[in-house]
Amino acid sequence: MKVAVAGCGRMGGPMAAALHEAGFDVAGFDVVPKLYPFMTADLSDREVIFTVVRDAAETDALLFEDQRIARLPHLTDLVICSTLSPAYTRALRGSVPAHVRLIDAPMSGAAIAAQEKRLTFMLGGHPADLDRLHPLFAAMGTRFHRMGPFGAAMTAKVCNNLVAASSTAATRTALAWAAANGLDRDALLKLMHDSSGQTWFGSNFDTIEFARDGHAADNTIGILAKDVAAALDAAPEDADTALADALIRTLRNLEPLD
Repeated sequence: MKVAVAGCGRMGGPMAAALHEAGFDVAGFDVVPKLYPFMTADLSDREVIFTVVRDAAETDALLFEDQRIARLPHLTDLVICSTLSPAYTRALRGSVPAHVRLIDAPMSGAAIAAQEKRLTFMLGGHPADLDRLHPLFAAMGTRFHRMGPFGAAMTAKVCNNLVAASSTAATRTALAWAAANGLDRDALLKLMHDSSGQTWFGSNFDTIEFARDGHAADNTIGILAKDVAAALDAAPEDADTALADALIRTLRNLEPLD
């Protein structure tokens, strides 16, 4: 099985490295060459490709424009790992050749989990396809949640990230208010970890690489705001979207922490 990871940034790079260390025939592709020894500009012999890029525009470029991954001659399985709109994800079935098996596999855990090979994957696709590719996922992660057919995992991911964005925005707001009142940041984080304010973001504040970042379009805080916008795609027609709108606004206004 010849595998590639397209998008070897902070997430895709460690994922490709984990596959390489596990003994798979893996190639990596990114706009920045030679980050890893298996980087290549030629994916034409690859059979399974994981896409790990920022958004739908970059996914379109990989699949149908710059690299034309969806049309590669030996491609059998296309695994979408980016966090994207569920509607966009489902629509890929009409654009990707019918013989190519589609799986959506967004992940959670941030770059530190990718580096430590303990990602959590949400999986959407035919059970037989997920069984066949499980050794690849197992090389990169430790938790695997099968959510249903293709597209279901992306819906699960944007719902998950709506909650993650809520805790990120709330924790950063609480830290800013605490600092303005002279409260020690570490003391507050320890308190929250041991009480009702406990969240993944707060409890892992010192190991999450983006925890202190301000908003930028191309960093993780910006991506989280993008993910909340993608979650709006899964909202029922009569849903109250005030929370999601407020989260996007709050995340876009975050300033870097010292």
